[in-house]
Amino acid sequence: MTNKIVVLVTCKSVEEAQQIGRTLVDRKLVACANILRTPVRSIYRWKNKIELADEVLLLLKSSQSRFAALDSAVRKLHSYDLPEIIALPIAAGSRGYLDWISKSVSRDKRR
Repeated sequence: MTNKIVVLVTCKSVEEAQQIGRTLVDRKLVACANILRTPVRSIYRWKNKIELADEVLLLLKSSQSRFAALDSAVRKLHSYDLPEIIALPIAAGSRGYLDWISKSVSRDKRR
């Protein structure tokens, strides 16, 4: 098991996903943000009603140590009252890619 994570965030639009992704990369909270531009059809219960919505899925690569700050930033940037922010562990990956994630989210300014 690694200390790296993939975080899933659904957004109302491509524009919102791009703004969140760019901000998180800029702040070194994520190494990479992938936007799946094909709409994801979401069916969910909200305020005792079943809702149906087309959303855009944002995939973020980061580390567990950056999750709290990432979570806080997404909640501030997102238009939803309760955005989906789910972190999944990365069990394994290529050493070079995992090292790149570490360097990309490092708080060390020299990297």
